[in-house]
Amino acid sequence: PADEAELVHMVATQAAIDDQPSFLRYPRGDGIGVEIPAQGTVLPIGKGRVVRQGSKVAILSLGPRLGEALKAADLLAEKGISVTVADARFAKPIDEDMIADLARSHQILVTVEENAVGGFAAQVTQYLANQGLLDKGLKLRTLCLPDRFIEHDSQAKQLAEAGLDAAGIVKTVTQALS
Repeated sequence: PADEAELVHMVATQAAIDDQPSFLRYPRGDGIGVEIPAQGTVLPIGKGRVVRQGSKVAILSLGPRLGEALKAADLLAEKGISVTVADARFAKPIDEDMIADLARSHQILVTVEENAVGGFAAQVTQYLANQGLLDKGLKLRTLCLPDRFIEHDSQAKQLAEAGLDAAGIVKTVTQALS
């Protein structure tokens, strides 16, 4: 879940699933401080949401990196770069319609996740490649935990070292634009 409210909705969704396996990755660390709903709403399985609409760059976040993706969008907006921020919500199944729309309507697509190499971004990349959505110049960048040891530290410092904070996202977008 991207935040505390999404956790409530995802627990309600998971409780409503009674005929198939499901998995919810419980977030580590502090929440971002959003208002928590009294009751969760069952989410449509495999459907993400666009949180902010832009036109040049799309940031597709999975899980608790959404807050940093929104901060990165603010920093990029200060530089005149229009950014869409989307919350994938589900690692599987992925929202193919939303991903295709992001790929068709943006120059750059950046995935951001607190997962290892080969996770959500690999599914997104495979879908884009198989649909021919990488054939017309879309720049795709994937941000995840690196496949190397990260020294013990605060969660914020470890995520910053991995480039999964707002500064790391901005750096990735800036490099893709140059």
